[in-house]
Amino acid sequence: MRTAIVGATGAVGQTMLSILEQRDFPVSELRLMASERSAGRKVSTVWGEIEIEDLAEADPSGIEVALFSAGGDRSREFAPRFAGAGAVVVDNSSAFRMEPSVPLVVAGVNDAAAADRPDGIIANPNCTTMALLMAVGPLHRVARVRSVVATSYQSVSGSGMQGVNELLRQTDALRPNPEALQSGGWSDPGSSVYRRPIGFNVLPFAGSEKDGGYTDEEWKLVNETRKILDAPEILVEPTCVRVPVVVGHGIAATLRFDRPVDVSEAVAALEQAPGVAVWQHVPPTPLDSAGIDDVLVGRIRGTVGEPGGLNLWVVGDNLRKGAALNAVQLAELVAAEG
Repeated sequence: MRTAIVGATGAVGQTMLSILEQRDFPVSELRLMASERSAGRKVSTVWGEIEIEDLAEADPSGIEVALFSAGGDRSREFAPRFAGAGAVVVDNSSAFRMEPSVPLVVAGVNDAAAADRPDGIIANPNCTTMALLMAVGPLHRVARVRSVVATSYQSVSGSGMQGVNELLRQTDALRPNPEALQSGGWSDPGSSVYRRPIGFNVLPFAGSEKDGGYTDEEWKLVNETRKILDAPEILVEPTCVRVPVVVGHGIAATLRFDRPVDVSEAVAALEQAPGVAVWQHVPPTPLDSAGIDDVLVGRIRGTVGEPGGLNLWVVGDNLRKGAALNAVQLAELVAAEG
């Protein structure tokens, strides 16, 4: 397929390129696009050396599938133009996720939805929703989920390289004086990405504040979960937390169903689910998830207060399955249509 990556110089765009190569995606021609400041740079790929084009000047004619990871504003501006020229756009931003005419798809959970795309656009869910739904989706097929209480522990790479750089800078600034960290005598290292220091710290606030004191990250968990599972009645209670981890989002979730589900039934369903690895004897961590395709699920336990539900822990690489890998998997679904 004649393929384009839009936002090719960003962390997710670069990961998209490496995954296309690793999965031997059927590329007949590859085009890489980014902002004007990156235009003209050349990138070595398995399909040869490719010069990055200025997105604003690029002609989308002939492109069959375009993987977008250029931010919401650029997606809103350019994705309809690419789709209008005949490309299927797989968009990683939040721009189109809640549009009724745009399918929101987690590969391996609701694949069939990708085929119904009247606007020529398929949306990638938020990275936290993506990891959570890899576990919730298979269980929802076993017994319908009626409620989810989800607390996410989101790595700083969810904020891009600026988040990673802020964590590393603040860690270096705070490390020389561990006594101050214990006594409260630490000096603020200065924060530009987050409202409070992230170095040696945990921020109970990921995203930007929206309605009712909840953040946009938290509302994404609510609304995207309902859309992906085609279950608007599901009750979702979200809390999104930023943690001093470079890569890998974790989610602690409590699920309640329309009938009791025990641990053995849940483990059996998850072990058969594509893209999921069950770590029931060793708790999975973000370090375990970094750089791998599978979403890891562990600490699967029956609920205590109201028996019949499940508590579990989910962790996934937010740059891979949480973004780039899922986008490529959606492109593979398009390619398989023939």
